[in-house]
Amino acid sequence: MAKQDGKSRGKLPKALYERELYRLQTELVTLQEWVRAEGARLVVVFEGRDAAGKGSTIKRVTQYLNPRVARIVALPRPTERERTQWYFQRYAEHLPAAGEIVLFDRSWYNRAGVERVMGFCTPVEYQLFLRQCPVFERMLVEDGILLRKYWFSVSDAVQEQRFRSRLKDPARRWKLSAMDLESLTRWEEYSRAKDEMFVHTDITEAPWYVVESDDKRRARLNMIAHLLSTVSYRDIAPPALDLPPRPPATGYRRPPRDLQTYVPDHSAELAD
Repeated sequence: MAKQDGKSRGKLPKALYERELYRLQTELVTLQEWVRAEGARLVVVFEGRDAAGKGSTIKRVTQYLNPRVARIVALPRPTERERTQWYFQRYAEHLPAAGEIVLFDRSWYNRAGVERVMGFCTPVEYQLFLRQCPVFERMLVEDGILLRKYWFSVSDAVQEQRFRSRLKDPARRWKLSAMDLESLTRWEEYSRAKDEMFVHTDITEAPWYVVESDDKRRARLNMIAHLLSTVSYRDIAPPALDLPPRPPATGYRRPPRDLQTYVPDHSAELAD
């Protein structure tokens, strides 16, 4: 695991960030086509503190990908029926088939984090998870699934700053819940839970990779670049395509516009 040098770095310039992000996103498309052509199965787990930038990174990862190949799994709280199942069961059904990429926006590690800290699982269920999780992940890897796990780390000061920003932004207010606010008052409890989780689940077959995310731009670039570096993909030449010539008109006439209902021109009001 790469070590941080501890030096303070300035914010990455926007132009440099956008140029490198697009280059990496282009490489992600190449990776996607390799996954599809080779029938590979890729699972990427995104975990970390609330407001650590997981969601925004996932958006950048999938921005140019084919949703039929790469899909995001963000499961709601389990139903009464799901609570009676084997804990990993509802996650297993979302694992990829050949030629697919699945990105877990939070995953089975809910049990080691929020469920553990908030008391949503029993001590027995928690200990069972710590024993079974490495076995479960080794089974995935042994079956040929490419499993990558990323932990997004954010400082307490930056987390609080982002929470306050969400409170003031009507477009992002929904991202802040009472459970998120609990993470402020339980910072050390979440830290201890994460440390214990790493002790049991940072395994050779599926190690954890920590993403420093106080600077979201750097975090996104670092995570995507690392993911690409861990997969031995290659460029798959796309099929040759040529636009066919447009055939000559045969007398088609469009129906009168007043027979159809059009969306009002809201943009014209902005210009006025």
